[in-house]
Amino acid sequence: MALNTSLTTGRGALLLSPRIFRSIFRTAATVAVTFLGLLFITFVIGRVMPIDPALSVVGDKASEEIYQAARKAMGLDQPLYIQFFYYIRDVLQGDLGTSLLTARPVAEDIIRVFPATLELATIATFFGIIFGVPMGVVAAVNKGRWPDQVVRLLGLFGYSMPVFWLGLIGLLVFYGVLGWVGGPGRLDIFFEDVVPNVTGVILIDSLLAGDFEIFGNALSHIILPAAVLGYYSVAYISRMTRSFMLEQLSQEYITTARVKGISEFQVIWRHALGNVMVPLITVIALSYAQLLEGSVLTETVFAWPGLGFYITAGLLSADMNAVLGGTLVVGGVFVGLNLLSDLLYRLVDPRAR
Repeated sequence: MALNTSLTTGRGALLLSPRIFRSIFRTAATVAVTFLGLLFITFVIGRVMPIDPALSVVGDKASEEIYQAARKAMGLDQPLYIQFFYYIRDVLQGDLGTSLLTARPVAEDIIRVFPATLELATIATFFGIIFGVPMGVVAAVNKGRWPDQVVRLLGLFGYSMPVFWLGLIGLLVFYGVLGWVGGPGRLDIFFEDVVPNVTGVILIDSLLAGDFEIFGNALSHIILPAAVLGYYSVAYISRMTRSFMLEQLSQEYITTARVKGISEFQVIWRHALGNVMVPLITVIALSYAQLLEGSVLTETVFAWPGLGFYITAGLLSADMNAVLGGTLVVGGVFVGLNLLSDLLYRLVDPRAR
């Protein structure tokens, strides 16, 4: 009996291994093709934009000889397919070019500014989850009644109001008039560069340094832009949660659970909500990626020194290396978060495995 079990287990492992290998191979191939497409799009954008990279480097008063030498040094005299090959090679080596605005490698600039965007988008996503999921559940349970109408109205406002307008009103009311929150920027100016830069995330670095005064100051600065940015996430997540819950509450297993005498709390929050977790994980991951990408206006309004602010400054300065490097990072984040959501719902739902 033990021998048969061992053989069966071994045979199962042998049968399972090729399937796992094929799954890993398909995922890796999909990521590689997607990333290659992203590289192609950013390359084309850099070539069709009405900005001459060589002219941006040497200036419009440079001689023709200097201009042509700059084009040759940057590889712009080569055919487009060769330029694209060099572009792929440089990106794979971590070389995104040099920023004209900061005179530093774009990769170093992005490593410096991206933690600020990550910090802002992460807290905004927490706002979306903490408020959006319960609001969506309550709206679905009370379909057609006043709680449902209130949630849908709040969601409509979240989709309709421009982020920059909401940010300016928030600064005027909560910072300028009431003084409840900190102003633009991540910290008051006399707190900058006080704690060691370990992770780049001020809230974490201040806690690691044990400086609760700087932690409180950083929290007062981030709470308003995170709430403004998170309002969109709340609207999106609550709307999708409501849609998923309405579908589940109409299923027969919900009626069966109620007939068996299971409490309404367990029926809603355990059974129905448990079955919407798989699609909800994907929704939250996509919302997070959109916040990382869509924080440009929020960062501009609040002078938040993140990736969005960096891309905007690069665009206004015709610094295409900075713009394309930031765009490439945002696209890579989208790909990574999609892959992560796929792995998470495989863990949550055994049927997906």
